[in-house]
Amino acid sequence: MDTADRPAAGRGPCAAIPAEQMDSVRQMLDRIGDKWSMLVIAVLEAGPLRYTDLQREVPGISQRMLTVTVRQLQQDGLVTRTAYAEVPPRVEYALTPVGRSLHHVVASLITWVADHHSQIREHRTQVEDAGNT
Repeated sequence: MDTADRPAAGRGPCAAIPAEQMDSVRQMLDRIGDKWSMLVIAVLEAGPLRYTDLQREVPGISQRMLTVTVRQLQQDGLVTRTAYAEVPPRVEYALTPVGRSLHHVVASLITWVADHHSQIREHRTQVEDAGNT
């Protein structure tokens, strides 16, 4: 087997990924998996939003983090940024077709977290309490 075709792992989901692609796969998972990217992708599914509307729809995100997040998502081809030559200037962000294809995964994960957050919080409390005894 050519080393370029060698899988990254012997089994599991990484077995289908060539070893030389793993760095790229990890980088994308890190990007997509961060809390702000997931929420931005989820919010943009409803359609294009202006920056201030996007910031309002993603509770807790700072202006700096929103700027960094949409810039990174744009670099990865998941979000578009459209600037309109108007006074005052108007900029809208929207999901690309690739970004839309990711939305169902992100939405499922967000729903799972919302459905199980109390159980997870309860388990964390039990583990913390056990560690303090």
